[in-house]
Amino acid sequence: MITYHGATDVGNVRANNEDVFYVCEACHYCLVADGMGGAAAGEVASRIFADTAKAVFAGHDGKSEENTIARVQTTFKLANDKILKHVGSHPHDQGMGCTAELLAFSQGHFIIGHVGDSRTYRLKNDTLKQLTKDHSLVQEQLDQGIITPEEARRHAMRNVILRAVGVNDTVALDILKGKQHSGDLFLLCSDGLTDMVEESSVLSALSADGTLRERSDALIQLAKDAGGKDNVTVVLSALA
Repeated sequence: MITYHGATDVGNVRANNEDVFYVCEACHYCLVADGMGGAAAGEVASRIFADTAKAVFAGHDGKSEENTIARVQTTFKLANDKILKHVGSHPHDQGMGCTAELLAFSQGHFIIGHVGDSRTYRLKNDTLKQLTKDHSLVQEQLDQGIITPEEARRHAMRNVILRAVGVNDTVALDILKGKQHSGDLFLLCSDGLTDMVEESSVLSALSADGTLRERSDALIQLAKDAGGKDNVTVVLSALA
């Protein structure tokens, strides 16, 4: 059995919330999308991604791993096309798009679709591991050894992303897969959490006693207490 809970908050600075989350226990998936593009355009992009996933995953029973992977891929491709089509008919929204995390379960495995700098983590045996790698300028510099992890956290260009949904004609999608285990806890989150909160504090909040709702709320409060400079969104998935 897998249970889910998601929460989002506008934060302390932004006027509107461009993040979107969605969970569907019956269809065995959840997602987080973080819009970009300013004004209402970012919110439109993230909503298009969520609505596309709802349509693609309708009736998903999680019985075929191959089918699940295909649905993840189709969601990103169709959402990318739909956002580009929207921009084509609304030129003032040029530059809008979203980062996105989609986590689906099938046949004892988890499948992650990932684009951008939102993240998916797994808490297993008291260890928190980041499963995705940011598609960002700072991550690229980290990989090349140009900057240190500490410098990356303070870098002036840490929000410059290299991949997003709805920006190019095709979307470069990371697909990750692994075995699910009883007791696993997955966290999907926008960068409004990870830019504000140290990983050690995220681990402490996830490891605390309490419901998924209480732990989700605790993570959001940590981000707001640290400044809440961006919208912050989290989705938790717990495997019994």
